[in-house]
Amino acid sequence: MRNNPLLFLLLLLSLLSPLSVHSQTASTADASVMQDLKKSLDSPSSLNWTDPNPCYWPHVGCTNDGRITRIQIGHLNLQGSLPASLSALASLTRFEAMFNQLTGPVPSLSGLTSLQFVLLNNNNFTSFPPGFFAGLTNLQQIYIDYNPFAAWELPAALLNASALQVLSATSANITGPVPDFIGSLSSLTTLHLAFNSLSGPLPGSFAGSSVQSLWLNGQRSSSNLNGSLSVLQNMTYLTEAWLHGNSFTGPLPDFSLTTMLQNLSVRDNQITGPVPETLTSLASLRVVNLTNNLLQGPSPRFGPSVSVDMRGTNSFCLDEAGVGCDPRVDALLSVARAVGYPARFASYWKGNDPCNPPWTGISCSANGNITVLNFQKMELSGTISPNFSEFASLQVLNLAGNDLTGTIPYQLTTLGNLTELDVSNNNLYGKIPLFRSNVLVKTDGNPDIGKDSGSPPAGTPGSPSGSSPGTPSTSGGGRNKSSSGVVVGSVIGGVCAVLVVGVGVFCIYRAKRKHAGRVQSPNEMVIHPRLSGSENDGVKITIANSGVNGGARSESNYSHGSSGTGPGDIHVIETGSMVISIEVLKNVTNNFSAENVLGRGGFGTVYKGELHDGTKIAVKRMESGVVTEKGLDEFKSEIAVLTKVRHRHLVGLLGYCLDGNERLLVYEYMPQGTLSRFLFHWKEEGLKPLEWSKRLTIALDVARGVEYLHGLAHQSFIHRDLKPSNILLGDDMRAKVADFGLVRLAPDGKVSVVTRLAGTFGYLAPEYAVTGRVTTKIDVFSFGVILMEIITGRKALDDTQQEESVHLVTWFRRMHINKETFRKAIDPTLNLDDEETLASVGTVAELAGHCCAREPSQRPDMGHAVNVLSSLTELWKPSDLETEDMYAIDFDMTLPQAVKKWQALEGISGVESSASSSFLGSGENTQTSIPTRPSGFADSFTSADGR
Repeated sequence: MRNNPLLFLLLLLSLLSPLSVHSQTASTADASVMQDLKKSLDSPSSLNWTDPNPCYWPHVGCTNDGRITRIQIGHLNLQGSLPASLSALASLTRFEAMFNQLTGPVPSLSGLTSLQFVLLNNNNFTSFPPGFFAGLTNLQQIYIDYNPFAAWELPAALLNASALQVLSATSANITGPVPDFIGSLSSLTTLHLAFNSLSGPLPGSFAGSSVQSLWLNGQRSSSNLNGSLSVLQNMTYLTEAWLHGNSFTGPLPDFSLTTMLQNLSVRDNQITGPVPETLTSLASLRVVNLTNNLLQGPSPRFGPSVSVDMRGTNSFCLDEAGVGCDPRVDALLSVARAVGYPARFASYWKGNDPCNPPWTGISCSANGNITVLNFQKMELSGTISPNFSEFASLQVLNLAGNDLTGTIPYQLTTLGNLTELDVSNNNLYGKIPLFRSNVLVKTDGNPDIGKDSGSPPAGTPGSPSGSSPGTPSTSGGGRNKSSSGVVVGSVIGGVCAVLVVGVGVFCIYRAKRKHAGRVQSPNEMVIHPRLSGSENDGVKITIANSGVNGGARSESNYSHGSSGTGPGDIHVIETGSMVISIEVLKNVTNNFSAENVLGRGGFGTVYKGELHDGTKIAVKRMESGVVTEKGLDEFKSEIAVLTKVRHRHLVGLLGYCLDGNERLLVYEYMPQGTLSRFLFHWKEEGLKPLEWSKRLTIALDVARGVEYLHGLAHQSFIHRDLKPSNILLGDDMRAKVADFGLVRLAPDGKVSVVTRLAGTFGYLAPEYAVTGRVTTKIDVFSFGVILMEIITGRKALDDTQQEESVHLVTWFRRMHINKETFRKAIDPTLNLDDEETLASVGTVAELAGHCCAREPSQRPDMGHAVNVLSSLTELWKPSDLETEDMYAIDFDMTLPQAVKKWQALEGISGVESSASSSFLGSGENTQTSIPTRPSGFADSFTSADGR
């Protein structure tokens, strides 16, 4: 070695190298902060932070001069909180604490100019400081997803993080609009803000931004994100956009510039208009989801490499992809484009024939030519399309009472059959084109009509040459003719209009006769025909003859005039003869008086009533004018489900009523109201808090009802909206599950089905809220939340609690860790002096925890819940028989002795009479006290009904 100096030097360096590492000693200031962090964590023993020098601690990194540069304590199941002194770690570049159970506020790290990475996602932090981003000029990535923060908005201080590339805050309770300054962060490539409470439109600053991955899906605010998607067309770096589960409207934008887009999900919005060819031909596209919108035009054809989902509520003219629509459909869509493809058109313009049945606002001649377009008072905004000129047979065009701007297109003067144009009460301007003398033009109510601004350029065909602003606005063409000419023209036009209307009525009558094609049967009746602007406003209910199974079919044909507001197709609802007259319902509810209101909900109002035979009923009424497609779907769903399933723990449907624009459902009356009254509002309503035994019985009743829905009925259903306000109680305090407007058929096996997100936050299973996929296990999760509410007397979401306790499920899990904290979580109104009761509460709490497991596969089915609860509520013990009981059975008695005893008992009051009065009707005479079918029993009985 002495002869080899190089080898000696290497050996010396190898010996000194560990000494140089161990010479790192944390600075006094940083060491103090790390001790603070250690103390604030409830279980730091798993960290093995025992050395006095924090630079030696696992998961901690230091510089050579002892400054803390990284803290990486993620995925260690840590509890506790983070100290505010972390902001003193001036050299910190990376802080990771994700996937723990940390609580309390997130400390502000403002001023840490070296900080680059912050990962705090999947914890239980209660608040996020508004000044967090101040001075974080080198911050590149921040992840704060899945924390139950108190409501907060993205702060303007975020602009300080000019180097920010990733902002991931999914399910972080962010409220308010998406701030416009977000698009000003030039380095931002990933923006994930899904499942928050954002509202309003997409900011204009998104145009030209560097964002590649955009997640804004599933906003939980009442208004959601809304408005147009047009800004997407200028997001040229975009590779994925998840915008589903919001309220975006209008058409899809032009995608010709988004050449890197691979994944687009806009399902469950209200997007209208045709799918643009620039999307279907996009070479980069791999996944597209258009399900449950109001898209129109031809069904789009995507390339073979694209995974496509576009089922649900879309209004494509044909099912076959790539096949063009009828020319009349194309022409109607071309005029709808100028007014933004309104959702009202998209909802009711379905199929490929606008004349059969007539689409909303459209009337046709017998040979299928469109003669009347009546879009009066449809809240249209935009301009008048010159493409109305494509309807050569058009006689009447009514656009009155909207919010249209621009000028009257001169192309309308080329319509040779036009007799009336009504554009009154809009915001049109410019000079009126020169129409033929027999065209009645109505323009009153447009303050700027006739003024030079916006008029067509000189020399344009049909432009006026001598009209002035003083020209009467209700006259047609030929303004320079004499007044007598105007009168004569008006008279001729009026006569023509009358003739047109007459022919139209005759054609509609002939079409209806042809459509019926049969003689009215004795079982067909018209319920309350009324003339409210159209002779076709009556609602026809056809009740088919009962079949072998006693079933019946009810067809509801909603007929509307040209300005009708409802669907024009036929809805078939499988029901029995359950139609109840609107007059009867008005009678029994005192014309739906406020005194009879039982409750109000998203569907409408529930009223109490009593029929002439003394039967008490509850009438759920959808208010007139709220007949949206969603409301109609819920109405039909309730009827469809409740006529197929009957169970003692599901509320019974007695009938329904269709009257014009109203939909009413009639249920059995549950006098004690909802479970939520007794859990959350018992003080305000002067009620006594529920005893534990009653709470157990109610929970079992609900479990049995849901178990029947899931697996014991003829079809399996998913309720999707289980909560205490949908659990009704009778006078005996037995429970029934109600409100089946969101029920869906359950998929076979373990397969899930995608559906529009619906239900109530606080009760939604996490996989449903994130993916929109449902199985019966989402009801199990909701049932687990209800059990937690029954145990604690607290709501699923309670803003009156402290920030860390707002969400019941996460708070309950935390309190259930040990016996001491769990006892504090139990409703103080419950008497827990009895050890047996406390043990029962503990068993139910354990069941609730399993039902609310994060993974669906870890949740039990409802049959298990029934078994657990029934073992607690139905404890059977043998009773001691009294030896002197005259009804006791003596098995040593001979048959003659038994006969003598029975004969001796014949004279005792109540023995014989009770048997006959219980089972026999008046006037009947029979030798047996056992009937063929006791009164009140169903015609058939299956094991499924027995539970």
